[in-house]
Amino acid sequence: MASFFDEIARNRLKSSLLMAVFAAFFIGVIYLFALYVGLGIYGIAVAVILVAIYGMFTYYTGDKFVLKMSGAKPADKPSNKVLFDTVEGLAVANQLPVPKVYIINDPSPNAFATGRDKKHSSIAVTSGLLSMMDRDELQGVLAHEMSHIYDNDIMFMLVAVVFAGAIGIIAGFVRMSMFFGGIGGGRNENAGLIVLIALIIGLLAPFFALLIRLAISRRREYMADANGARITRDPKGLADALRKIQSYTKNPQAQGVKKANEVTAPLYFSNPLSVRSMANIFSTHPPIGERIKKLEAMY
Repeated sequence: MASFFDEIARNRLKSSLLMAVFAAFFIGVIYLFALYVGLGIYGIAVAVILVAIYGMFTYYTGDKFVLKMSGAKPADKPSNKVLFDTVEGLAVANQLPVPKVYIINDPSPNAFATGRDKKHSSIAVTSGLLSMMDRDELQGVLAHEMSHIYDNDIMFMLVAVVFAGAIGIIAGFVRMSMFFGGIGGGRNENAGLIVLIALIIGLLAPFFALLIRLAISRRREYMADANGARITRDPKGLADALRKIQSYTKNPQAQGVKKANEVTAPLYFSNPLSVRSMANIFSTHPPIGERIKKLEAMY
């Protein structure tokens, strides 16, 4: 039987390795881009500085945009006593500052955590989650989200999003320059190499960046499940919550979270974009059935 700590340790190692691959891939794309525009080492330095500035801006303002885009509103404490009591209890148990609590008016059961660090964090839950879960199941979901805060997953995923976004911007620039005749391609004796580099960046880089980002997201979800079960000492509560969400997705009338989008999707407890099945390689979350099996092994 797998222990809480074994599952957490395995997922932390795999996530770190994936991030290392992502960083190496990003550096490679920047290097190819510098060759493409003929800037050499100076081009790499400028690119890294610009990405760092972009990353800092996102770090300090990203959570506010996420909450606003998601339609999250501050929760009223007297009307949501169980929700606040559970969040506060989990925060105390983990020696964390109590996160701000928000509610999204949406029937689809889901939740997410956001913020730049443990001292500046928030948890948002949908009205559908509150109406569907009993206290143990709600505690399981909130423990999962509290785990994201405790393990600094918010910052981890933010780095992945910044990397992927920067690669997408570079790829868009390369595709546009090729469309308008390239950057000195006709005058450069290495025009063939430049075209090859442009194709690699413009076509393949965004695709691989997406796959790596999604893989990172899935690994962190497994880890948060294991850590959430450790926090509550009740893996069954979290597994039962996942079963209810799985049952909800089978309803032909069910829909995803209305205001969720490609940017915010990796933050959610379960895939918020669609309740229909998707190819696993393109999903930001592991299959619910696999998450339940891992939790059942901890009973």
